Amino acid sequence: MKKKELLKRYLLFIISLFFSGVGVAFTKHGGLGVSPISSVPNILNIRFESVSMGNWLIMWNCLLILGQILILRRRFQPIQLLQVPLSFLFGYFTDFGTWIVSGIPADRYIVKILMVVLGVIILGFGISLSVIANVIMNSGEAFVKVLSDGMKTNFGNVKIAFDIGNVLLAAIMSVVFFGFPIQGLREGTLIAAVGTGTVVNWFTKRISKSVEKILVE
Repeated sequence: MKKKELLKRYLLFIISLFFSGVGVAFTKHGGLGVSPISSVPNILNIRFESVSMGNWLIMWNCLLILGQILILRRRFQPIQLLQVPLSFLFGYFTDFGTWIVSGIPADRYIVKILMVVLGVIILGFGISLSVIANVIMNSGEAFVKVLSDGMKTNFGNVKIAFDIGNVLLAAIMSVVFFGFPIQGLREGTLIAAVGTGTVVNWFTKRISKSVEKILVE
């Protein structure tokens, strides 16, 4: 791969992080739950509001990167350390997106649902760009790949189990912090879990050829 094309692909990946971060901010603002991978940072943000959602996401992603290092040890490839600065960018973009949506009143239920749906669409678009960029995985997917490779199990099955684990952990943390009813996990979490993959596939099928043409020119 030529350096120019590689540079374009990394630039596209950074753009994908921007849209993904803004998408998370939209779903978060809806107050009906976020995607499974963001559920734990969301609970921590609700409990410790002085730390932004973006900063909790940075810490969570860095923890997943540490998990990869502990599992792979010497087999961990140094190039994967790029996940660290990219995780910081994702966190910063999420906080920027939070600032963008902060002025939108989301007190009515219809607005909350709309924010979640828009967030899922924006997030799915961002993820589709990262798939097309094809340079490095985000920390969550990279962690799942390390697990699936280690267990010699299908990536999709491990991803489902990982998402369920995130939601269960977030639910336990919510009970510990707030008791019942559980906070931060509602219909928005289900919408994000089910809808994001569909949106990713929809965008990828329709824009991949055009974007690839730009990347390789």
